[in-house]
Amino acid sequence: MADIWTVLFVTLLAGAATGLGAIPILARDRITHRTYDAALGLAAGIMLGATIFGLIIPGLEEGSLTSVLGGVFLGGFVLLGFNRVLPHVHARYRGFESHGDATSEPDTTIRRALLIGGAITLHNGPEGLAIGVAFAAGLEEVALFLALVIGLQNIPDGFAFAVPVSDTGLRPRAVFVATTLSGVGPQVGAAVFGFGLVRIASEIFPLAAGFAAGAMLAVIFREMIPASHGHGHADAATAAFLVGVSILVLVEAVAPI
Repeated sequence: MADIWTVLFVTLLAGAATGLGAIPILARDRITHRTYDAALGLAAGIMLGATIFGLIIPGLEEGSLTSVLGGVFLGGFVLLGFNRVLPHVHARYRGFESHGDATSEPDTTIRRALLIGGAITLHNGPEGLAIGVAFAAGLEEVALFLALVIGLQNIPDGFAFAVPVSDTGLRPRAVFVATTLSGVGPQVGAAVFGFGLVRIASEIFPLAAGFAAGAMLAVIFREMIPASHGHGHADAATAAFLVGVSILVLVEAVAPI
C-alpha cells in the first residue's frame, strides 16, 4: 500500500510536467496550431481511456453501480459549476497568434492571462484527485499510469497557460515558475485530499472514483476537445483522439492497468 510520500512524489512529478509546456514559447513562431491541437486530441483520448479503465471499472468492481454513477454525475456537475464561476476560453491559444502585437491592450492581455490561467489551474484538480484516489485504494499501477498520462497531458496545458502569461511581459523564468506551479499546486493538493479521504473511509472509494472520473470526463468534453477544434484542425485532433483511445484499449488488452 502506497504512503502519503509516494503520492506527493508522483503527483509532484506529474504536476511539474506542466512547466515543460512553457519551454516552446521561446520558439513558438515555428510551432503550428495543428501540432498542439493534435497533442490535445491525443491527450484527451488517452485520458478518456484511463478514466474508464482506471477509475470507473475499478469503482464498479469495488462498489455498486449507484455509487459510481452518482459520483460521475456529482463530479461532472461540480466541475461544470466551477465553469459557471470561472468560464473557460475555448480558443486557448489565441495569444499564440497575437504575441508581439503592439496594439494589444495591457489590461485585456492581463485579463485574458488570468482567465485562461485560472481555468487551467482549476481543471488540474480533478486529475490530481484521480491519482490520490487510486493510490488510496491500493491500485498503484492504475495510479502510476494515470500520473504518466496526466503528466503528458500537462505539457500542452502548460503551453496554453504560458502563452497568455508571457504576453503580460513577465520574464521567461517567471513564466516557467508560474506555469509549473499551476500544475503542481492543484494536482498535489487534490491528490493528498483524495488519498486521505479514501484512506479514512475506504468504503467511499466507488463514490470517490466516480467523482474523479466525472470531473475528468467533464474536463475532456467541456474543455480539451473544444479547445482542440478551434483552429481549423478538427480532423487532425479527432484522429489523434482515436489514437489515444486505441492506445489505452491495447494497454488494457495486453497488460490491464
